[in-house]
Amino acid sequence: MQGLYAITDSNLILNSRLIQSVEQAIIGGTKIIQYRNKQQIQYIEQAIALKNLCQQYQIPLIINDDIQLAKQIGADGVHLGKDDSKLSIARNILGNQAIIGISCYNQIFLAEQAISGGATYVAFGSFFNSSTKPQATPCEVDILRQARKIFNCPIVAIGGITPTNGSSLINAGADCLAVITGIFGQKNITTAAQKYAQLF
Repeated sequence: MQGLYAITDSNLILNSRLIQSVEQAIIGGTKIIQYRNKQQIQYIEQAIALKNLCQQYQIPLIINDDIQLAKQIGADGVHLGKDDSKLSIARNILGNQAIIGISCYNQIFLAEQAISGGATYVAFGSFFNSSTKPQATPCEVDILRQARKIFNCPIVAIGGITPTNGSSLINAGADCLAVITGIFGQKNITTAAQKYAQLF
């Protein structure tokens, strides 16, 4: 896992434009897609369409929170936060090959727990002010440096990341930059994605 990690947002993308928008992001250089739809409108249909699109481009599709949906559509994995189902449950349901990512916020010990429990990758943030999650826990860049020294698994950075500030996170040890608004909140999604992809 390395590169731009694009996360969909039902508040930013019209349902009718989801697949087109994600394809534009992939063309721009996105390496991983996470389907995140808190409204759960056209939920299963969208997930299946995204799975087909990602298969076409040979890019992993991760489902946010919903282990059962990931299993149902044959997604590549799931991303879980602190309030989501347990990692062990996800691993049992999805199997050993599934990608399972865990939000660790600004806590190294959460990452240690996740990795010992079989997580594929760990995510830290928010590193900068995020319009998607304005109340998100702040995280210092030094956490990435610490994590890089300790962990061998992929490390994802999230939270207010722009093409300008993203390099500092990669230099500190992030393998992936997870971006929502910086891609899907932009007029030209492909160009926006390219600006991030060039950082790698």
